[in-house]
Amino acid sequence: MRTKMFVAAAFALAAPAIAQLPTLGTSDVTKVVAGNYDVESYHTQIAWTVNHLGVSLFSGMFSQASGKLIIDPKNLATTKVSISVPVASVQTTSDKLTGELKSADWFDATKYPTMTFVSTKVTSTSATTADITGNLTLHGVTKPVTIEAVFTGVSSSTNKKANIGFTGSADIKRSDFGIKAYVPLVSDEVHLSIAAAFQAAG
Repeated sequence: MRTKMFVAAAFALAAPAIAQLPTLGTSDVTKVVAGNYDVESYHTQIAWTVNHLGVSLFSGMFSQASGKLIIDPKNLATTKVSISVPVASVQTTSDKLTGELKSADWFDATKYPTMTFVSTKVTSTSATTADITGNLTLHGVTKPVTIEAVFTGVSSSTNKKANIGFTGSADIKRSDFGIKAYVPLVSDEVHLSIAAAFQAAG
């Protein structure tokens, strides 16, 4: 009897917390609500991969992104995305290399502290995919880049705000942005993998 009473009391105490849990997302793109969204920085990552010496692939990551998304699923062409990422957020599995990447030989995070992407065109390629073309500014240079985006899900958060998630991929040449150290020993070609989360603004 005491055990049953204890369990019942535990559930009663836990109920408010359980009620605050976010709703599990759905991949049903028809559930996307039109509106303005902010980047959810805790769950947004920009990973990059290069080829090292023609032998292995090496990856690192940027984080702490901020930005905006304006989306109307009924008129996807009007979608606008703007993202800002602190270059000093770069991370690798080597503290020494991470420090080197922030230096003037590579990203020069002191002189060029911010990387940005601003969309100029969004083209639907299927019910759940789109090409997002925009201007990427990195290392003081701005170049057009197209991101192949894939819708991953929509959900509500603990504060009942809508959440939208996408993945994206793009390939760039770092020399186009003036980052030429050790080319071709470290590949000029860089693959970007993006996991982006947005939460309804307001």
